[in-house]
Amino acid sequence: MEMPQLKMQLAQLALFWCKGNKMCALNIKQGTSSQSAYDLRSSYGDNIETHTLAVVVDNEAGVLARVIGLFSGRGYNIESLTVAEFDHEGHRSRITIVTTGTPRVIEQIKAELGKMVPVYQVNDLTVEGPSVERELAIFKVMGSGEKRAEAMRTAEIYRAKVIDSAIDCYTFELTGKSAKIDAFSEMMRPLGLTEIARTGVIALRRE
Repeated sequence: MEMPQLKMQLAQLALFWCKGNKMCALNIKQGTSSQSAYDLRSSYGDNIETHTLAVVVDNEAGVLARVIGLFSGRGYNIESLTVAEFDHEGHRSRITIVTTGTPRVIEQIKAELGKMVPVYQVNDLTVEGPSVERELAIFKVMGSGEKRAEAMRTAEIYRAKVIDSAIDCYTFELTGKSAKIDAFSEMMRPLGLTEIARTGVIALRRE
């Protein structure tokens, strides 16, 4: 058989096979996928995200240490952590954790928390819908004269309460989102801010 005829028969055979095979490259329509079949990169992406997690646990000795140990042992980051018992009869506590990481890391954190024995529920408030977040902070501001008066004016703008006062010192209480706490702190620094204490974020999902 001559070479041109052999090539023609092979081409016809390949075309016949492709018509009956859905996996054939000739049947792939342009624009059906935005990702190459040979692109083995993760679809999660590498962007660092901030998530607020609500974790319901048994209120028993060592639970908080185990949760923190999970984060520290695997190198996960904790931006904020608050915990308190909310069900006195059932002895259950709610831990609110603000953490950062790539989408893959966030999924790993939730999966690992869900495997822990004293954990009843893990909710990612960042992705499960609108939520309400608040943080409480108290500020000690030292000053007199014009700086003292300016501190009071600034506190009124931010709706901060005076919870203690002395001749040269005010202690303010402020509740709001973390960004509001940060902004008030920056405004108070040149006015004599000497100390600050923050509770960390608490959050509930909106219905």
